[in-house]
Formats: sequence, C-alpha cells, structure tokens
Amino acid sequence: MDTNIIRNKELSIFEAFLPVMVLVVLLAYNVFVFGDDALSGSNQFILLMGGAIAAIVGFRNKVTYDQMIHEVANNLKSTTGAILILLFVGALAGTWLISGVIPTMIYYGLKILNPTFFLPATVVICAIISIATGSSWTTSATVGIALIGIGGAMGISLGMVAGAVLSGAYFGDKMSPLSDTTNLAPAMAGTDLFTHIRYMVYTTVPSIVITLIIFVILGLFGDVKGEADTTAILASIDEAFYISPWLFLVPATVIFLIIRKTQPLVALLIGTLLGAAFALIFQPEVVARLANVEKLDFRSAYMGVMNAMTVDTAIETSNEQLNDLFTSGGMAGMLSTIWLIICAMVFGGIMDAIGALAKISSAMLSMANSVFGLFFSTTASCIVLNVTASDQYLAIVVPGKMFSKAYALKGLAPENLSRTLEDSGTVTSVLVPWNTCGAYQSKVLGVGVQDYFVYAIFNYLSPIMTLFFAAFQIKIRKLVD
Repeated sequence: MDTNIIRNKELSIFEAFLPVMVLVVLLAYNVFVFGDDALSGSNQFILLMGGAIAAIVGFRNKVTYDQMIHEVANNLKSTTGAILILLFVGALAGTWLISGVIPTMIYYGLKILNPTFFLPATVVICAIISIATGSSWTTSATVGIALIGIGGAMGISLGMVAGAVLSGAYFGDKMSPLSDTTNLAPAMAGTDLFTHIRYMVYTTVPSIVITLIIFVILGLFGDVKGEADTTAILASIDEAFYISPWLFLVPATVIFLIIRKTQPLVALLIGTLLGAAFALIFQPEVVARLANVEKLDFRSAYMGVMNAMTVDTAIETSNEQLNDLFTSGGMAGMLSTIWLIICAMVFGGIMDAIGALAKISSAMLSMANSVFGLFFSTTASCIVLNVTASDQYLAIVVPGKMFSKAYALKGLAPENLSRTLEDSGTVTSVLVPWNTCGAYQSKVLGVGVQDYFVYAIFNYLSPIMTLFFAAFQIKIRKLVD
C-alpha cells in the first residue's frame, strides 16, 4: 500500500516496452547458447543489460541517475526478508539431509508402492520428496528415474509415469518453503513466503486432487503387471542412515509453527536447529564422516553441522541415484537465486524510476478492465515468457515486476499475483520442449515432452484453476485501506 507509483508523461508506450522487448530477445538467445548453464550467471548479466537499456530510455526522458539508483535501492530493500529466508532455507536443507529427515521421507514414501495404484502413488512419492527437498529437478533426476524403470517393468506407458512424476514433483516444488521458485514468486510480488504458500493452497490442492483422481482411474483401468522392486534402494538408504519415524518430529514442528503463523525466519531457524540436534542424536556417524573424523567430539560435531548448513554436502551411498539426491548446497547453494533476485531488482528499479512500469500498468489496465482480465493477462504473460525466454525463473521475475503495480491499482493483495505467477510460470515451463525445464526433464527421464505432455495433468491444470478462481471471484484477496 505504501508503493510510490512513478509516472512520466514524456515516456511513450513504445519506450516503456522497449527494454522488456530487448530483454526477452537477449534472454531467449542467451538460453539458446548456454542452455541450463544460463542460470549460472549469464541470465543475471542480461537482466543488468536490460536495466542499462531502460536507463538509456530514462536519460532521454529527463530521469536522472540518482533517481534510478534511489529506486533500485528501494527495490533491494524490499527483498531483504526474502534473501534472509533463502539463506535459512539453504541451512535448513543441509541439516534435514544429515539428520536423516529427508532420507526418512523418501524411505517411507517408497514403501507405499502398489502395482494397481502405482501412478497415484508416484504422484504422492514425488510430491513428498519434492516438498522435502524443494526441487522438482532433483526429484525427477533421482527417484523419478527409478519410478520410470519400475513403471516400465509393470507395462505402464512411460509417458503416463513421467506425467505422474512431474505432476507430483511440481506440486511439491510449489508448496515447499525450500523451493527457489516458491521463494522467488513472493519476492517479486511483494508478499512473504508463508502467506504465499497458504494462499496457493486454494488453487493447488484442487488441482492435485483432480490429478490424483485421474491417475487412480488410469491405474484401475490400465493394464499393469509385475511387482515394484524397491528393495535395493531401501537397503541403500538403510545402510547410510538410521531411519526412524521419530525424525518426522522435525518437519511436523515446522509445519505446526507455520500453521500457528510464526514468523518465517523464526520457523526456519527452529527447523534448522532441530535438524542439527537430530543429526547429532540419530546420525552421529554421518556427521563424523562430514567432519572427516572417526569419533565425534564437540569440535568435529560443530564442524560437521556448520558445513551442512553453509556449503555443499554430499552423503555417499551404495546407490548412484541416491547419491545425486542426498546432496545439499547449504546457504552457499542459494546464492545464485539471490543473485538473480538482486539483478531483477536492478532492472525493475530502473524501469520503475523511468515511469515504464506505471505506463505499462496503465496500458494493461486499459485492456484488462476486469479482475479476470488482469489474471488472464498475467497467466498469458508467464506462458509466453516460458515459450520465448525459455526459462521458468524469468517467467516469474519479469511478469512479477511488471504486474505488481497493476494489482495494487486494482486493489488486489500481492499474494494474488504471487499465486498466479506460480500457477502459470513455474509449472508450465516443463511443457515447453526448448525451455530449460522441458529440455532437462525430458532428457533426465528419457521421455519426450510430446509423450508426457498429456499426462502432466497438474502442470496444465494449475493455470486453468487459477483462471477459474478469478472468473468466479473465489478467494481473491483485496487490499485493506
């Protein structure tokens, strides 16, 4: 509500859109050249280049350098909470790995497999693992590969299995506080992480329920054979970690704190410290290996836990697939996402300072006279950017910054925008073959996008669901004056 909308009467609509058009073209070419590696830094630089183009437009329209820097500083200040949360998320992921919390979730998840209900079970397993890890990519590259093999042995279409894997993985990715996209969307829209997650429940839960019903029907009437053999994977987990239901106390505590509306930083800090304590209680051998000692003492225990919180951690098992899953980047692993946020704030701040955002918002609002029109425009923009810029992060960042003023002008709370960004930007990226997500997932799972497209039910149902809610004014939160 305190957002200062800067207007520049001298700026034309073409000049307002010019930096965005240049940015999209540069990003599309950059992803074409670098592929998945574009996220390592080149995309961030392209965002700065987009900011430079916007600055040139600003100079032509009598906007000073100091005004631009001031708005960039304000934008960066607004992301302070999101950046701190990302750092705590990295620390939490590390302690949940070495404490056995994540391995325990995977262990019990794999045990519920049944040939008849394999497809819905696949959705549930991938959802659980993706919530625990915060990564749809990690889920599909590890357990997803195993489930593809199991499904093939049962005679189930690999397209169906891949669709179930991706439906569950992206549901978990959306709902996990560990996910970079789940942190990125509220940072762009101007709301906080847990408000965003709670608000996503309204559209995400119906979408996943419908997805599960469809997969249950496919499982009941499909022709499956054979048995699911997960003995080797379960044995490898058992060898590497002490598995116990008591470890579920850690995520249960964090969930309880979230439900009780505890401040996100407090909940994540408690979850991180509990994970560290449970690591020392249940997995002393794992901590000792991380500290390169045979027997734990106070110094080595401190070193092992601190390394898990802050830097790359990898737990070796007898299964190569699990070795890829049992890794964490700690706080350092979150720096690339933080870097992306900072560069996006530079671009957005300059666009704001020159009056481009207000101009674009006004033009958009003149075309989208209704609330539904605004939601539809946001959804369409996310999908178009996934197709043109070929990157899910940019499909969140660019519309997030462009549309935030328009939602405020319509009196809509920022969580409406953050939810729409995730419902449209995050999940549809995997449906585009040349998008980094589509290319990655099809290569990892060994199933082409054209084969799993129809069965990635959750991924194309999510934007439809968010438009349905907008059309009938269901759970559309307004700003309070």
